[in-house]
Amino acid sequence: MGEEGEELVVKQTAGQQSDAEEVTYGTSRADRQTSFDLADFPVLTGEEEDWRFTPLHRLAGLHLPEGDDTLLTGPAPQVTVTEHEGVTIETVGRDDNRLGSFMVPDDRTSAAAWASFSEATVITVADNLEFEKPLEISVQGNSKDPAAQHIYIAVGANTHVDLVINQTGQAVVSQNIEFAVGQGANVNVVSLQAWDDDAVHVGSQQASLGKDSTFKHVVISYGGSLVRLTPITRFAGEGATTNMYGLYFADAGQHLEHRIFIDHSTNNCTSDALYKGALQGKGARAVWVGDVLIRGNTSGTDSYEKNENLLLSEGAHADSIPNLEIETGIIDSGGHASSVGRFDESQLFYLMARGIPEPTARKLILRGFLNEVIQKIGIEEVEEAVTEVMEREIADVAL
Repeated sequence: MGEEGEELVVKQTAGQQSDAEEVTYGTSRADRQTSFDLADFPVLTGEEEDWRFTPLHRLAGLHLPEGDDTLLTGPAPQVTVTEHEGVTIETVGRDDNRLGSFMVPDDRTSAAAWASFSEATVITVADNLEFEKPLEISVQGNSKDPAAQHIYIAVGANTHVDLVINQTGQAVVSQNIEFAVGQGANVNVVSLQAWDDDAVHVGSQQASLGKDSTFKHVVISYGGSLVRLTPITRFAGEGATTNMYGLYFADAGQHLEHRIFIDHSTNNCTSDALYKGALQGKGARAVWVGDVLIRGNTSGTDSYEKNENLLLSEGAHADSIPNLEIETGIIDSGGHASSVGRFDESQLFYLMARGIPEPTARKLILRGFLNEVIQKIGIEEVEEAVTEVMEREIADVAL
């Protein structure tokens, strides 16, 4: 458990303690600043809790360090979508009322992206559809000029669809993506960060879930110089389920940071989060912060989050901070776990005792470690592609 550890907000009932004497341990995730106004987020210093792990000098100006009068003016990565009946793709202006209908920036880079974009891509999937093949969304970067991007994806009621967002190329981009998931819909999103080695990507991916919907969000990050993602799920209707999974492989000099937030604000909702990372090489850095908030007006919540990091070499570093904030005692279950370490010696001993050489045994353990997330993708061709990438990464591991 990280130094923040588990945050438990205890709110006394009337008669026990006055408002002035209310006891609060830690800082509530619910109290974080949210605003469409860039000026509400001061220029970053690196001392902010939300930014203390991020090397600001490597953000390539995406946090607008020169002040609020500047904007991100580079060309946004190009978005293309596979054609499918019942799917419409639009390019709209920033005044389109669908944009920001539930997503509000909650940090400076997200607010900078909101302030800077002039056009957004809107993808709408109609009601009552069932897709046999994934809907592929390509995000192709072709510039190192700091840019902003906004993508809005709406999936209709009772539609079942797999969405694969493949982010590649050369880019320095601050990006907001919204997922509006309709009632009873079943949506599986895979976001692949496969950028060129020198790319910088800061992104917020926020989802709003309708009643009885299911939303799976899988993040695969292995490309880019610096990637910092904030996946957020909010429940807009009862009986919804979210599964948030992630896999990252950081090489020498890479900084891969993931900060999830699951906001249980509605009754009888379920969430499960599992992120795993492997790191090798000098200066390989991973950061994972998991925030789960179970609000006081809810009941029937079932939630669990877990993060595991495997350090494959000297000079690699990972920070793992799971935060579980509970404002009510009426929950079905809630828990969290995290770990950072080297290979499990007992597993190595077991394999080597059966005649498997140590280097081979270590790679078998590494494959098993990564495959737990890969097999949750649920899209065969994507699982195969990610497995090939991870095999290339494993081949370079000096064990």
